[in-house]
Formats: sequence, C-alpha cells, structure tokens
Amino acid sequence: MSLSTSELEDLWESLGDLNFSDAFSNISSVNTMVCATAFNRNALLYSMCVLYTFIFIVGVAANALVLWVNIRAQRDSTPRHETHMYIAHLAVADLCVCATLPVWVSSLALHGHWPFGEVACKLTHLLFSVNLFGSIFFLACMSVDRYLSVKKHGDNEGGARRKLVRRAACVGVWLLALVASLPDTYFLRTVKSTHGDTMLCRPVYPEENPREWMVGVQLSFILLGFVLPFPVIAVFYALLARAFTRSSSSSPSSTVEQERRVSRRVILAYIVVFLGCWGPYHGVLLVDALSQLGLVPLTCGLENVIYVALHLTQCLSLLHCCFNPILYNFINRNYRYDLMKAFIFKYSTRTGLARLIEASNMSETEYSAVAVENPPQI
Repeated sequence: MSLSTSELEDLWESLGDLNFSDAFSNISSVNTMVCATAFNRNALLYSMCVLYTFIFIVGVAANALVLWVNIRAQRDSTPRHETHMYIAHLAVADLCVCATLPVWVSSLALHGHWPFGEVACKLTHLLFSVNLFGSIFFLACMSVDRYLSVKKHGDNEGGARRKLVRRAACVGVWLLALVASLPDTYFLRTVKSTHGDTMLCRPVYPEENPREWMVGVQLSFILLGFVLPFPVIAVFYALLARAFTRSSSSSPSSTVEQERRVSRRVILAYIVVFLGCWGPYHGVLLVDALSQLGLVPLTCGLENVIYVALHLTQCLSLLHCCFNPILYNFINRNYRYDLMKAFIFKYSTRTGLARLIEASNMSETEYSAVAVENPPQI
C-alpha cells in the first residue's frame, strides 16, 4: 500500500510526528509503505527537548562570552591578528543558531504544533539556516586563511590587501549562506493537520513533483553543508600540520617540538570534531534521499531507523556550536589572557596582579593553536 504526500503527512501527524526536522528541511513526504512505529515517540520527543535545551544554554553562554571578549579586545585597541575576524563572525553565527532553539523546542513540546504563525515560521527557519551555513563556511575560510598565513609568514607587505580580502570573504560567506537558505524558506508554510487543530511549520513543495523538490533540497544541503566544506577543512589543516612538521625539523629544540606536536593534535581535533558532528547527519540524510529515489530498498525497519537517526544526528550536529568556542578560543592563550584581562584587570588596577599577568602574557602574534617559538602569524 502506498500513500500520497498529504496522506502520509497526516498519518505521521496522527502518530505524534515531531516537527523539528523541518528546520533541516527533511520532511519525509513521499510515497512509501505504511509502517508501524517501532520506537517510543514520546521518549524521543522528551529526549530531544532536553538535549536541545542543553545545547541552547551551553552554546549561548560560550559563544556570547567569545563575542564579548573579542569586542572588548578590539575596543581596547589590543593588537590582534586578523583571524579574529573569522572567529567573531563564527561566534555570531553559532550564537544565532542556538538562539533559535527555544522556538523549535516549544514546537517539539507541543508535539509538532506551530503556534507562532507563518511569518515567524519563515523568519525563524531563515535565521537558523543562514547562520548554520555561515558557521560551516567560516570554518572552511579559517582553515584556508591559517594555512596561507603560515606560507606567507614573515611577509609584511600586502597587510592592508589581506585585511580587505578577509572582510570581503566574510561578506561573501553571509551572502552565500543567505542564498543557500532562500529556496527552502520560500516553500515553508503553516498548514493545518487533518487530525485536530494542530498547525505545522513545514515546506510545501509543488504538487507536480514534491519528491524531486525534497530530494533536491536534501542533496543541496549535503553538498553545501558537508561535501564541499569538509574536504577544504581537512586538506588545508592537513597542509598546515605538514608545514609544522617541516618547520620542526629545522628547530631541533625538544620544547619547540613538543609544542608543535600539541599544535598538530589540535589541528587533528578540528578535523575530527567537524567530521564527528556533521558526518553522521549527512550520512543518514543521504540514505534517506537515496531511499526516496528508489536506489536503496526502503523497508519498515529502515524507515524507523532513518527517522530516529535523523533526529539524534541532528542533535549531534548542533553540538558543533558548543565545540567551536572551545576549539577556536578557550585553548588559545591569547583568548585566555583577554578573558583574564576583561574580568581581572578591571578590578585589580591598584594591585600588582594586573602587572603580573601583563608581564607573563605571550606575544599577541601567537597563533591560537600553536604555542611555539617565533610562531607564525595566523
């Protein structure tokens, strides 16, 4: 037995379908078999609410702190490398992603009901999607920028030009993220369930070919969110690690070698965390798209596995907004110095503590993940 698009949606709604997947443009609204639910939907619902609440609290606090410290450092005219520009934009993007989570959690708590209206449906999704893409794109830009900075270390010419390029890259990232988010946002509607008065915020694709539109949106999300940025991040950070390996051979000092070994581990963490957070979700999303195209046999067991896996891996992917402040800021000695400066200096100007910290501060040109002698300006 097969169902039409609207009939299938109504069936899932009557079973208490979760609506948060709409934020990732992944409604399973195609012809398929009618399968019994083989998992506790209420348990999944409440688990998602708890997990997203945790991500909201940690993500907002960490990214707001990063943004505040960066703004304060700039206000104090602290000399910093231009990579801070990407870090500040990354913090803004992750902060905005986390800020939308209470809206989605409230919809989850109402079993998919959307009480905020169609305008809020579109705007919330647009804010979420633009900043989600922006966060991923800024990570890719940062990997390229850091490698090129190492290759050009010692070249003091063209500083103004590189600063202009970085600013143009930031503008380009936001524009690209906006363009990538517009198509699916355009199709979002608030529609009434045929089972009760429940209103849903979900994409409504053209009736002529809804499956093709949905699969196209899924594949575009996979392409822009993982297939293109991950190789860029992996390749350029691998090149950066190799550059450190080569430079360490010319500096036999055991201290320098140990510091650069730590730096290479941090670089590996950048790659592993991105792959670990985003790989599972895009993998499940690809299986879902292939099953809708008939390239993967869709059984009831697979249908249930995909449904649960999509929700769990969505949560895992958003954990990246919590990991980014740790990886790109909290392990940075300069950032920790700025943090101490922001909280301690203000209240210790009459003591020797401020001068003691100032005297122990490392060079402001040191790379956030590279504590080495004569460090590259990244």
